[in-house]
Amino acid sequence: MSGLEPRGFKWVIAGRLAVSERIGGHGFQHRRVRREEELIWIKEQGVNTVLSLLPGNQNHQAYENSSLRIVHEAIDDELDEEDAARVFKAIDDALAPPGACALVHRDLIGDAVAGLLGGYLVHAGLIKDPIVATSVIQEITKRPLGPEGRRLIPDPS
Repeated sequence: MSGLEPRGFKWVIAGRLAVSERIGGHGFQHRRVRREEELIWIKEQGVNTVLSLLPGNQNHQAYENSSLRIVHEAIDDELDEEDAARVFKAIDDALAPPGACALVHRDLIGDAVAGLLGGYLVHAGLIKDPIVATSVIQEITKRPLGPEGRRLIPDPS
């Protein structure tokens, strides 16, 4: 294997949906060479789609040059139920093609990203209980989920 594992890379749904920090780093830490190495690594893991939650189109050209499909759904730090529903649809769209394997990323994996992914597990019917979804996403991301993230996990009852 070659390449470099992106920071924070974790499988949310094994072989189908992953999460990481922004490919290549964020802000002044971003490095083109690191981005190229991380793109090699994620492709070797089977990732063929990137769902960017960044406000701009950073890295889109690099993803296209690496033959990765791009889905872009910009989010703010303050999210509501409608924003969460938009992201759940974007994840559904990213995973819709046969054989799709998607990586969701934003600059950092914070409450918004973790909460959305926990919410997606409920939305997709993989977990029915929002408390269990909260526990699972905390275990996956290895970080506690604050109230901002918890409110993005729907209660299907």
